[in-house]
Amino acid sequence: MFRKLFRKSSTKSAMAKQYDTNTTSDELVNDFGSDIKGKTILVTGVTPGGLGAAYAEFVSKGQPGLIILASRNLEKIKTVAEKVAAASPNVKTRALQLDLGSFAKVREAANTVNSWADVPIIDVVVNNAGLMGTDYFLTEDGFESQFGTNHLGHFLFTNLIINKILASKAPRVVNVTSDGHRLNPIRWFDYNFDEGKTYNKWHGYGQSKTANMLFSLSLAEKLGKRGLQSFSVHPGTVEGTNLGIYCNWDVDYPALMAADKALGNPQGWDTSFSFKPQQRGVAPFIFASFAPNIKEHNGKYILESRIGDPYTDTIKPWATSPIEADRLWKLSEKLVGQEFSY
Repeated sequence: MFRKLFRKSSTKSAMAKQYDTNTTSDELVNDFGSDIKGKTILVTGVTPGGLGAAYAEFVSKGQPGLIILASRNLEKIKTVAEKVAAASPNVKTRALQLDLGSFAKVREAANTVNSWADVPIIDVVVNNAGLMGTDYFLTEDGFESQFGTNHLGHFLFTNLIINKILASKAPRVVNVTSDGHRLNPIRWFDYNFDEGKTYNKWHGYGQSKTANMLFSLSLAEKLGKRGLQSFSVHPGTVEGTNLGIYCNWDVDYPALMAADKALGNPQGWDTSFSFKPQQRGVAPFIFASFAPNIKEHNGKYILESRIGDPYTDTIKPWATSPIEADRLWKLSEKLVGQEFSY
């Protein structure tokens, strides 16, 4: 009965056209052109060859008003801005230096955004930046790097610029997650892995990706009444990115399989990754950013340019629980040293 009720609510949509794993970014930009045109978009983690850069380039074809390119490295932003200009000469870009591994630098970046009088509104924020499979190290503020960068930095940054987001007529926040959230829930009493003693890089990655999903759930719950829509997005395993630069796959792939097998996940018996091109990998970002008529799914997990189904997709209950989301919000406020009450 519960499955029947879920399927009825999750698959019914006012959109006549349905999308799937084969949907391309260009197809969605064409379909959502009227929703993209003139918008101000901010995307984090913009590096050449990465998904944030590809998103900016693909979306530019829809003629947004401004794309804010955020990254630690200004030279990398310049390279991406040149590619966007080549694809869409009339689309403006602006660079924002953002180091998510430092709360002080996150605050500095947020202050910069808030000081831009000529950018009163940010319609879409795509929190794309992230680390995967790092050896154990701490952020500047003393948090395990994947949890600190992938979640805490974005949590703080998004909340600090929230007034500009809410000034939009149709604000959205997209948090890039992964089906890797299957690897670990939030480690409430050991999120720092006992200073490395209990660390497993895949458990760390799983915790951070669970946090991305719970953050979208909280934003939808707290600010949905003010028009904000927030979704978490799984791009799949995508060609050409440098997300795996910290991994020695001869060692780390068997370790990933072992982590999955220990949890009984079917991925534990996959002997290799199945890659998709960036045209398809970035499509779910565009769907989450601009698809009309998905408000009823606010806070949900998106993959393959559709709303995820926990009965058939890898969606763990620890990443969709309102209680876990509220607990994480409170913990995140404590860790960043600031409360955000809405």
